[in-house]
Amino acid sequence: MDNPGFDFRPAGLVAGVDEVGRGPLIGDVVAAAVILDPARPIEGLTDSKKLSAKKRERLFDEIQERALAWSIASASPAEIDEINILHASMLAMRRAVLALDPQPEYAMIDGNRCPELPCPSEPVVKGDLLIAEISAASILAKVYRDRQMEELHARYPEYGFAGHKGYPTKAHLQALATHGVLPEYRRSFGPVKRLLNQE
Repeated sequence: MDNPGFDFRPAGLVAGVDEVGRGPLIGDVVAAAVILDPARPIEGLTDSKKLSAKKRERLFDEIQERALAWSIASASPAEIDEINILHASMLAMRRAVLALDPQPEYAMIDGNRCPELPCPSEPVVKGDLLIAEISAASILAKVYRDRQMEELHARYPEYGFAGHKGYPTKAHLQALATHGVLPEYRRSFGPVKRLLNQE
């Protein structure tokens, strides 16, 4: 994939980093980091939200098979409640980068800010569309988190997690009000907090 708008592309091992799951009311915030192998290109990388679930699943396996290095990390609901969702997102991204082997010489982070890392880094707005490494990271993080939601759905089908993936849809808020707060919920998030305060 080309990188439109990028005159400067660092040499050496470049990691793309992205996170998924800031908005949901439940579950981890998940981050991934990927160093692609120029000798083993992957076709079809783009923002994970623009791909069908089937295509994401296929690319999830292909990225893990072909990338030079990849990792997936997360921050838990308890960590989100303790340090807030922004800091938890940064923590998950930092964990993902630190877990790479080999370590990158440079990191490109989706969004407008970077976590604290041992290597130089830069934020890239819409990076999941522009930078192949970030696209790959967004796909790994999205598929991993969606699978977590499928597992939650299997345990608590009455909440409908397979459909809304934990986001505060009308159906989800109704199920939350009817069935109550599960241990996996983020207790600092408005709708959950309000429900707990009513108990």
